[in-house]
Amino acid sequence: MLRESMQIKGRQVDVRGVTAGFDETVDIPNAAALVEFAEAVVMRDETRTAAARGALLAVLGEAGLVDAAAVIAAFHGFVRIADAIGIPYETAARGSDAPEIRERAGVNEFPRVRGEP
Repeated sequence: MLRESMQIKGRQVDVRGVTAGFDETVDIPNAAALVEFAEAVVMRDETRTAAARGALLAVLGEAGLVDAAAVIAAFHGFVRIADAIGIPYETAARGSDAPEIRERAGVNEFPRVRGEP
């Protein structure tokens, strides 16, 4: 989805930033703040989440913060639903995901993708 939305806007993004981190050269406004918020939520760190939420509120406003939280919740939910109903990663996208994107982003190195618990 990130790749598609960036193409629509005529921007480029190095998808390796998804796993390696984004720097100041990335063409995503407020990337560092968005990544920090997402990681804090996924790590379930209440103190870190509160700080990241405040930082996002300052740069994106209330509506932007709500959008960011909704996206995080949706993606987090997708993974939990897939896990809960037993969809293995290999068949989750029914072969329609982009293997070259997974490789460039470093997703293939995730233990879950390698079949590790």
